[in-house]
Amino acid sequence: MPTYEYECKTCGHCFEVFQSIKDNPKRSCPKCRGRVKRLLGTGAGLLFKGSGFYITDYRKPSYREAASKESGAGVTAPSSKDSTGTTPASASKKKSKD
Repeated sequence: MPTYEYECKTCGHCFEVFQSIKDNPKRSCPKCRGRVKRLLGTGAGLLFKGSGFYITDYRKPSYREAASKESGAGVTAPSSKDSTGTTPASASKKKSKD
């Protein structure tokens, strides 16, 4: 059964009612008994919760790339190796042995 949102025309009170599609719309506010109008809802998004189903599993590849760039996951740290492929510490050890 869907949830409908209503707004009172008199006092502005907003409330939700869980009712069947077959039920008649509400006509009065529970606070002031003024007239109400039913608001258009956006509906609920479809979310699969549980093992194996996540909303982010089906994102577009372009979104994933932008997210990885933004978080820094796609950026690698600069290497501390010199042109010979050795780290500065190991290079100094080699020089001291010579």
